[in-house]
Amino acid sequence: MIKKLNHVAIAVPDLDAAIKLYKDVLGADVTRVVDLPAHGVTVAFVDLGNTKIELLYPFGDNSPILSYLHKNASGGIHHICFEVEDIKEARDRLLERGMRVIGKSEPALGAHGKPVLFLHPKDFCGTLIELEQI
Repeated sequence: MIKKLNHVAIAVPDLDAAIKLYKDVLGADVTRVVDLPAHGVTVAFVDLGNTKIELLYPFGDNSPILSYLHKNASGGIHHICFEVEDIKEARDRLLERGMRVIGKSEPALGAHGKPVLFLHPKDFCGTLIELEQI
């Protein structure tokens, strides 16, 4: 079902500082900053060639990243994202096996303009999983 790791998402308390860290200290390529109000986040991606790191920063007062940063003030790994060929087929297989989708069961457009779903961390060893259709 899953094809490859698309990205690891890291919640950060200071997006500019995180971008500078990855660019200036680690020498990585970082994309432009994009606001995603529907998801309550502002993002930038660190391109590593074979995968990416998504830097997540809260957008708005209802951002899901705010509660994460309240518990983890210095930030940390928020979720991992796997690619799937058919997100609705993957969702249906997972639901049949008793896994839970967070929020609506219908995919929403993610940061790459592709359909995404999030799976409950209690079903996956405490890890929030994002699925992205390739």
